[in-house]
Amino acid sequence: MQWTSIVAIYFLIWVMTAFVLLPFGVRTHEEAGEPLIPGQADSAPANFRPGRLVLRATVIAALLTALYVANYVRGWVGIEAVDVTTWFD
Repeated sequence: MQWTSIVAIYFLIWVMTAFVLLPFGVRTHEEAGEPLIPGQADSAPANFRPGRLVLRATVIAALLTALYVANYVRGWVGIEAVDVTTWFD
């Protein structure tokens, strides 16, 4: 596998991981006990920390990419393991 493929796979996994992590650990102003700014949506986050999100997404994406590359090299799970046409024979 070429290193450019690994970088592309890492980027895709990173974006998906970041979107999955977005709702975790975020509280609204009502939950945090802070006053709303006039015109602000009730559901707006009060404690959004993009740095922490980036760090978590980076670590998780690195682990998942390493697992993917290891599976690619070692061949632990192949297409025959996920071939649903043979499950019902």
